[in-house]
Amino acid sequence: MIREDIDRIVSEIEALKCKTQKEVEEARVRFLGKKGEITALFDEFRTVDKAIKAEFGRPLNELKQKALSRIEELKENVVADTSANGPKQDLSMPGEPVALGSRHPVSIVRQEIVDIFRKFGYDVAEGPEIEDDYHVFEALNFPPNHPARDMQDTFFVSAGHLNPLLLRTHTSSVQVRSMESMKLPIRVICPGRVFRNEAISARAHCIFHQVEGLYIDENVTFADLKQAILLFAREMFGPETQIRMRPSYFPFTEPSAEVDVSCNICHGKGCNICKGTGWLEILGCGMVDPNVLEASGIDSKKYSGFAFGMGLERIAMLKWQVNDLRHYFENDMRFLQEFATAPEV
Repeated sequence: MIREDIDRIVSEIEALKCKTQKEVEEARVRFLGKKGEITALFDEFRTVDKAIKAEFGRPLNELKQKALSRIEELKENVVADTSANGPKQDLSMPGEPVALGSRHPVSIVRQEIVDIFRKFGYDVAEGPEIEDDYHVFEALNFPPNHPARDMQDTFFVSAGHLNPLLLRTHTSSVQVRSMESMKLPIRVICPGRVFRNEAISARAHCIFHQVEGLYIDENVTFADLKQAILLFAREMFGPETQIRMRPSYFPFTEPSAEVDVSCNICHGKGCNICKGTGWLEILGCGMVDPNVLEASGIDSKKYSGFAFGMGLERIAMLKWQVNDLRHYFENDMRFLQEFATAPEV
């Protein structure tokens, strides 16, 4: 029966037609699968008499090769037919919905602050994060061995020479570069990332972001500084916001002050956010020290100015009542998705 079966299967394979990949696979299983017809012939071939094995061995192998070639040919024909005659893409149909990400809360606050001060006529200035000692400390009235340097525990990149490199501890270095390169009057804000060697906790981190501002012109007074801070606070926290200024100390400003805003949660009545005081600290500021002006080649007898600086994480914490500064750096999607609907600024 082997000869008749071989001839029959050859005829069926030559006449085989398939329109889909599924039909091709069914044909392969029918002829070449574990229980396929050709496989069954090979099983039967093992039992025939040795005298006639030579007669059927070669035709049986040729049958198997013919089946494999035909199945492969049918696969290619089905693929080609699908590509040529398959359904075309309708370009007028709406695209697949793609979930949009959200802006980081620190980026949202930074842009909002930049936009507020741009309305006041301030330009944006930026500088290097790896800075030299002169621009971070000495030009800002921090002479070598000055005790005020202990206020900021610094990451040094290189040390042991007169002007070592370090990771900037504040963006005041950008103010120095602005005073060195820009024409007077100067009105700039300096947003950027800064670094200090501090233990990481809910209220502190070794990496954070600042926005500092600088205004230098003739006849600039402390009253101008107070008005600028008040306008900013009301733009940022609401038109009813009040400020208070407490005397403080910074090496590069004199006089200096810390600025508090009225708590926008309890409206001055006292709550756990403001620790019952009705006030929230937001920034430091002061009149630029004449030594700082002179170090950058500005005549301190003709010009005066003010400077201020704030931490972006601090502003964001107050704005959204975030209770742990570490959330900003952990890339926790549950936290970041809370800002997916934050308004564009």
